[in-house]
Amino acid sequence: MIWDLHCHLSGVDGNTPDERIAQLMTYADRMGVDRLVFYMGYPFLVDPTPEQLAQQNDQVLQALTHWHDRAFGFTYVSAKYAEESLAEIDRCIANGPMVGIKLWVAAKCSDEQIDPIIKRCAELKAAIFQHTWYKVGGNLPGESTPADVARMAARHPETPLICGHTGGDWELGIRAVRGSPNVSIGIAGSDPCAGFVEMAVRELGPERVIYGSDIGGRSFASQLAKVTGAAVPEPAKRLILGQNLRRMLLPILREKGVRID
Repeated sequence: MIWDLHCHLSGVDGNTPDERIAQLMTYADRMGVDRLVFYMGYPFLVDPTPEQLAQQNDQVLQALTHWHDRAFGFTYVSAKYAEESLAEIDRCIANGPMVGIKLWVAAKCSDEQIDPIIKRCAELKAAIFQHTWYKVGGNLPGESTPADVARMAARHPETPLICGHTGGDWELGIRAVRGSPNVSIGIAGSDPCAGFVEMAVRELGPERVIYGSDIGGRSFASQLAKVTGAAVPEPAKRLILGQNLRRMLLPILREKGVRID
C-alpha cells in the first residue's frame, strides 16, 4: 500500500486540471502508487492573493472530480490571509471534499497569526501540512523552517502536524522536530540521499515518517527509492509508504463517510 502525501498539478503536461491529473495517474499506476494527495494548482506562485488561492483550490477540486476513489485534496491557504483562509477551509473542507490544508510561504508558522487556521483544522480533524526549508542562500520571505514548526507545535501540542520536506537539510530538520511528538515529517522533494530515512526512523520512530514524491517537481521513482532502498525493517517501510498517512487521514475520512478498504 503506497499513499503519496505530496502531489502537485504544476510541472505536469496538460492544458486542464483533468488532463494533468490523468497524466499523473498514468505514472502512479506504473509505480504502484495507490492513493495521492494533491494541493496547489498552477501557475506556481510565491505569495498568492486570496483570489489566487481560491482559483488554485478550484483547479484541484476539478482535478479530483473523476478520481475520488484514488485522490484526496488539501486546501491551499496562507497565514498571511487568515480570515480568507478560514473561509476557504470552510468552503473546501467543511462543505467540500478536501481533507487537509497546505501552508507554503508568505508567513512563518511560528507567527501566532496562523493559530486560528490550526484551531479550525483541528476542529474538522483535517490534516495540516506546512512546507519547510533550510536554504543556504536564505529562505524566501515568510518561508518556515522545521524550527518554526516546532514552535507552532508547542502552541498546539494535541494537534498532529506535518513538517514538509523535513527542511530539505534533513539532518537539521529531524533534530529540530525531534522533541515535538505531534509532528511527523514528510520526506518528499529532496534528493534521495542515503541515510535520510534511517536517521528519521532512529530519531523519530517509523510512525512519524511519511512518504511523498513532490511530483511533478520530482519523480515517483526517485522518492520511492528513499524508502525502498533504506536499511530499515520492512514493517517500518510499510508504515512510511502508506500506513502512517492512512492513519492520519482516517478520522476526517470517517467524518465524511469515505470508506477505505
